[in-house]
Amino acid sequence: MNEHKTGSSGAEVDVRQHGGIDLQTIQKFLNFHFSVSVDLFGQELSTNAATYYNTGIKGRFGESKIDDDHLLHDSSYSVLELRGDHIVNTDAPALNSVNERLRDDYIEDCDLGVRRWNKIIADSGLDFRLKLPHRAFHRGIGQFSEIQTDPEGNIITQAEWDRRHGEWLPVKEDQDYIQSLMQPVTEPGKIAGWIAPPKGKINRHPFEFEFVRFN
Repeated sequence: MNEHKTGSSGAEVDVRQHGGIDLQTIQKFLNFHFSVSVDLFGQELSTNAATYYNTGIKGRFGESKIDDDHLLHDSSYSVLELRGDHIVNTDAPALNSVNERLRDDYIEDCDLGVRRWNKIIADSGLDFRLKLPHRAFHRGIGQFSEIQTDPEGNIITQAEWDRRHGEWLPVKEDQDYIQSLMQPVTEPGKIAGWIAPPKGKINRHPFEFEFVRFN
């Protein structure tokens, strides 16, 4: 963006004409991958998770470093719950909330990564910030799979979702464009635009070294 002076907004058409991925599209893919990843932790409250925890099959992140009795029989944990048209915090038995505890730790780790990306963007002088969507956004598993929300977690109608989800998630045009960038580059000293160049020498060889021979 700085090299081609596309402006601080990094409009899609301005960035793509130079073979780059605009920040708005990166945000769309971030929304998609984050939302399907948090689904992998399962239901917010789960008796199966409690059973797996009690039998030692499942644990919390950093279990050995947590200062409690590791039995959780009388412990509670704060989880988000859907009540009518509102998403509220509620205390639930900690044993049944193991999935949600793991999801919280995962979200915290994702947030650290996004903050690192945003520092790079800010250091480049660009007025744009990537954001993790709300955990209720685009869910296929758990209680939030019953509703639709925008990335901020505001509950919306199905009609509004149908009209606007292309603003928040990759559409076919975005996917086709990303795929079009996946072109091989085999000339020594050159590198594909979708691969970051090495920060230093590989096995003390210069960047132009013919590491791979195709004939």
